[in-house]
Amino acid sequence: MLFWSVMGASIGSALLPLINIEAILAVSVSRAPGHTWGLLLAATLGQMLGKILWYWGGMHVERAPWVHRHLQKPRAKASLDKWHERAEGRPWFTAGLLFVSAASGIPPYAVTAVLAGVLRVPLWIFLVTGVLGRGLRFWAVVAGTSSLLHLF
Repeated sequence: MLFWSVMGASIGSALLPLINIEAILAVSVSRAPGHTWGLLLAATLGQMLGKILWYWGGMHVERAPWVHRHLQKPRAKASLDKWHERAEGRPWFTAGLLFVSAASGIPPYAVTAVLAGVLRVPLWIFLVTGVLGRGLRFWAVVAGTSSLLHLF
């Protein structure tokens, strides 16, 4: 039951950044320390299920009339073209940016998920870097929580 609760909260957190999955995960692991790996898996998979929606939205965002109009402005078009140039033919740069964002939250992972969709980053690259980055982030939260619990 806790696995599904953490997964649901993680999906919600991926869609609404006001929900703090790290805090939920830390409390959940402290309440059920024997289920640490399962809860890490639930948080990671939930985040990626939610972030896929941001990615998909990025792939289709240009269909929205107001976005299309905005992207016709020289400054917005230049910015998007610059990101296309950075990503085009540089899969390691793109994968690295996605991984760092997934692991650290800088830049915010929801933003990079949308950007990955806009730039048409292959889904498998988005998923692999996201699972690894989010998994590392959540592992660090759990490791930090465990260390703090041993102090008290």
